[in-house]
Amino acid sequence: MRIDKFLKVSRIIKRRTLAKEVCDAGRVQVGDKVAKAGTEVKPGDTISIDFGRRQLTVRVLAVREHVRAAEARELYEVIAEEFKADPLLADLEDDPE
Repeated sequence: MRIDKFLKVSRIIKRRTLAKEVCDAGRVQVGDKVAKAGTEVKPGDTISIDFGRRQLTVRVLAVREHVRAAEARELYEVIAEEFKADPLLADLEDDPE
């Protein structure tokens, strides 16, 4: 299955067009390689997505064409979720005023 469709079906990203844009912008990796929207994913693959300040890493458990919203979470497992500090907020914290 294409990664843009998997991200939509699994509801990691809500719309397929947005998933395609994120992939084509180079913000998604499958394994250690940058993934385009047409990159195929299969069970066992590791996907890393850069949402700006949030980095999400998941392992694909299953690939299905259609899934109910309540079952979407069963398609992947979250390996890591990191939040990067906002540089603008860090500057404000250092400001004595």
